[in-house]
Amino acid sequence: MNEVNEDLVRDALMRVIDPEAGMNIVDLGLVYGITADADGVQVQLTMTSAACPMADLIVDDAHAALEAVLPRGTPVAIEMVWDPPWTPDRMSDLARAQFGWAP
Repeated sequence: MNEVNEDLVRDALMRVIDPEAGMNIVDLGLVYGITADADGVQVQLTMTSAACPMADLIVDDAHAALEAVLPRGTPVAIEMVWDPPWTPDRMSDLARAQFGWAP
């Protein structure tokens, strides 16, 4: 069984694709925080804008990705946060390069 930790959670969230951007939510910089231990998992997510039409789908996909790797019955809480607001500066170098924003 997989040990519940931040790396496991981050790896699972890398399978969640923002359908508008065509990239995973980790590289897009949408994951603001992860707390993971034997008591459960808490993830803080944001969207590129508060009006993101894909927010519910992304949250549902994140839950599914986590449930696929976590021990059965592990509590999962996903919180939407808006502060600080998302900017492209939060993206990984890989994401910036894919979108042509690399230095």
